[in-house]
Amino acid sequence: MDWAEKYRPAHLDEVVGNSTALRQMLDWARNWSRDKKPLILYGKPGTGKTSSAHALGNDMHWEVIELNASDQRTRAVIERVAGSGSTTRSLFSASRKLIIIDEADNLHGTADRGGARAIVELLKGSCQPIILIANDLYAIPGEIRSRCDGVQFKALQARSIAPRLRYICAAEKITCNEDALHHIAETARGDMRAAVNMLYASAAGRDRLEGEILPSRKDERSSIFDLIIALYGKMPSESLLKLAYDVDETPDTLIQWIEANLAGIEEIDAIDGAYTSLSRADEYLGYTYRQQYYTLWRYATALMVLGVGRVTGGKGLHARISAPERWRRMSSYQKQKAVRSSMLRKVSSSLHMPQRTFLETYMSPLSTIIDRDPLTYAREFSLDTEELDLFIHDRRRAASVTRILASEEKERDTKKEKETGTRKRRDTGNTWEKKEIPPPQKEAPHPEPSLEKPSQRNQKTLFEGF
Repeated sequence: MDWAEKYRPAHLDEVVGNSTALRQMLDWARNWSRDKKPLILYGKPGTGKTSSAHALGNDMHWEVIELNASDQRTRAVIERVAGSGSTTRSLFSASRKLIIIDEADNLHGTADRGGARAIVELLKGSCQPIILIANDLYAIPGEIRSRCDGVQFKALQARSIAPRLRYICAAEKITCNEDALHHIAETARGDMRAAVNMLYASAAGRDRLEGEILPSRKDERSSIFDLIIALYGKMPSESLLKLAYDVDETPDTLIQWIEANLAGIEEIDAIDGAYTSLSRADEYLGYTYRQQYYTLWRYATALMVLGVGRVTGGKGLHARISAPERWRRMSSYQKQKAVRSSMLRKVSSSLHMPQRTFLETYMSPLSTIIDRDPLTYAREFSLDTEELDLFIHDRRRAASVTRILASEEKERDTKKEKETGTRKRRDTGNTWEKKEIPPPQKEAPHPEPSLEKPSQRNQKTLFEGF
């Protein structure tokens, strides 16, 4: 078994480092109520975020439900797995269910279509504790981030990693040199999982580890964040270029990240030099795609990295690293497109006409009509805030209308529940009435002994006999 999984901590007191974050998680769990916000555990890979979440579930004796990037996280899947789990009790006699959504900053693409909106609805209506896990806090959509409390996991120090490696060596009965352990801890750069994997790779088939350390392929890679920080440092050109080649991103992605983080340059001439280098690199990217000659990628990478690194001045980066603005705009556009498609489907279906016909011919006149009475038409077409805003172009007014509709729906549900309860009570009452013992009837006067017992006749005949 992989040592990273075999020696995964089962309880919070076994997690290495980040004591402040662990204490914050434990306080949140002990005092959890429906009013408590969910948590977002964020930080570099290998710092113990997922392990800590599972360890918290074990310590609190909660049932754990996890969704990660290996699962399809579409709206339907989230509603079926996490949604139902957030509103129902545990089947295993656990006091609560802990819902863990791993890699929450990686919700994009067809496989996760609608997942972000489903998570927002899950956060609104959950009756169970929820923890989201991400490497980059700011890659999570703002509407999700605003509904959660952040807990930061920092990179582990080498002196914290080394004792854990020593414990694993003792458990596996491997003799390991202290210098080798510290070398692994330093090379891992704060990533416990990488350190354990390096130890596993180096000790495979051996009972003594002294010299050679074999890093795993994952550990040889550098992140885009390492490159951005290095651009503002004093790293030599050769090392900077090697770092850029080690980053697991294509040059057309690198140029977007670099351009998005030029805010750390203050001098006008330096900014001009940085954009000049990026524009020349972009030309080579164009040559690459037009001619399908990917050797030119090296020139593009060298121009963007060395050109920007030359003008930053080695003063360090004193601002938060931001994702490319273009990606945020694309995400916003995709959301608007989804809202528009949903609106067209609802309205054209209600009006029994093709979507294209409605969009080209009737969209404008209907917008004028809806603007005069948005409540009636929002109710008629079942429009939400974003869909109604496409017609009236006033988000505050649209939100007010949808709040009214939500209160009406709540009143209808309440009234329906009351009627159902009344009907049940009435049915129950009727059942008891049927089961009641009939009251004793007054005894008829005894007939005279001389009279014969009347024969059984119907009621009319009997009265006539009297």
